[in-house]
Amino acid sequence: MTEPRIRLVTGLGNPGKEYELTRHNAGFMVIDRLRDELPGTFVGETRGAARCWRGRCRGRTLWLQQPQSFMNCSGGPVAALMRQEDIAAAEMLLVFDDLDLPLGRIRLRARGGDGGHRGVASVIGALGEDGFGRLRIGIGRAGRNVVGHVLSPFSDEEKAVFDEVLATAVAAVRTALHRGLAAAMNECNSRRHGGDVNAETTNQTEERP
Repeated sequence: MTEPRIRLVTGLGNPGKEYELTRHNAGFMVIDRLRDELPGTFVGETRGAARCWRGRCRGRTLWLQQPQSFMNCSGGPVAALMRQEDIAAAEMLLVFDDLDLPLGRIRLRARGGDGGHRGVASVIGALGEDGFGRLRIGIGRAGRNVVGHVLSPFSDEEKAVFDEVLATAVAAVRTALHRGLAAAMNECNSRRHGGDVNAETTNQTEERP
């Protein structure tokens, strides 16, 4: 069975200068770097409550998107663009931060649940399905103040690690675009940077913002 080609890469985050460099905006950061590194020209436009860029990849239109409706309401802008451009769920790759991966790790999957992430839950709710690829960017945990952690910037030590993570994440997206999600998963899921700055945990019971 032929793997669907990705036509939309959406990064999740919060709009506004005060959130630009926070951990919760890891998805936005991947889109920003991807836009700079992909060949060709990507033309920016506003589509509803989202910033979008349209370009070409392997002879087809590719969309990059940053919803501007705040993290917990990301699903509306994502679903709207997919309806307008007739993009199937399997043709979208969603990029977002993940507390349950340590800083220094990324994880690609072809589908799955929301894992307690409200932005992902909003996208699943708006689409009515979870059959889309997702790229999880590890930000680790630090105590029980989840909101304070995800809305805080990286420390100087973490910035060096996260810059490497961004480079790996962009490479993973580019592999997925050109060779498919399965190839990207095989190539990138085992990579780690910085010796896992924050220890991984399986506790997903705490409330996320």
